[in-house]
Amino acid sequence: MDVIDIPADLEQRWEWIKYQLRINDCSTAELARQLSVTDRAIRNAKLRPYPRIERAIAQALGIDPWRLWPERWNADGTPHRQRPNRAESLYSSTKTELRKHNAACPVGHRKKAMEA
Repeated sequence: MDVIDIPADLEQRWEWIKYQLRINDCSTAELARQLSVTDRAIRNAKLRPYPRIERAIAQALGIDPWRLWPERWNADGTPHRQRPNRAESLYSSTKTELRKHNAACPVGHRKKAMEA
């Protein structure tokens, strides 16, 4: 797969990604089941950075994530973040009181009902 084939426009790129997933016998719903997230979590990657989902989509297509989303990833394979290390500092093992659901530590995407 050549990088030239990947559309630059966000809407066209998302349609291209869905098409490529279908060609590889995978769908966004199947990918959501494999990752134990809702299908909405997969669709969130279309509009906002979501490194875990972006990595999974790229892996399913056999491409590096920075080739699919060059505006979201550095060339060395690390996500481009406006606030680096923010998530890692909130969820450190020494700050167990922040693990409770509050404004400083919001709830992530829910797992599917049958796994909860």
